[in-house]
Amino acid sequence: MRRYLLSILLVASSFAATAQDRFVPVEQRLNAAQLAEVGLDATQLQTLNRVLREAEAAMPASARAPVAASTGAPLPANVPAPAAMHLGLEEGPVSARVVGDVAGWEPGTVFTLDNGQQWQVMKGQMKLRKTLQAPQIEVIPGIAGRWFLQVDEDLPKARVFRLR
Repeated sequence: MRRYLLSILLVASSFAATAQDRFVPVEQRLNAAQLAEVGLDATQLQTLNRVLREAEAAMPASARAPVAASTGAPLPANVPAPAAMHLGLEEGPVSARVVGDVAGWEPGTVFTLDNGQQWQVMKGQMKLRKTLQAPQIEVIPGIAGRWFLQVDEDLPKARVFRLR
């Protein structure tokens, strides 16, 4: 029984966090058969939930388990969290200011945004007539995970990918 309790504690603790720090009780993580197999009584289950909730609260946000964007449910440890840049049309445009000046772009140019993101140009080239100082830009999702950086709606867009 202790072995089961320890196993469930280890498994459940790896799934303890979600994106908004919402604790999910063990009863909601396991189906009825799994709960019966573990064999915890109500008091033990309550204690396990308390220990997991406290462990989650003490854990730094950067160390918490990745979660599914659509449901907020924890992902299994062997499944990497999807990068937001590959979600395609489910993600909305990113509006931000470029840190620094923009005189143009070509493949390899990196745009650092005031929100901390960095985008690198894959395709597209443009030399602006006039250098823009910290322009407001939009990074727009396309089909199949493609993203396009738009400095001005009247100018061609650059195909970009997210570095961070």
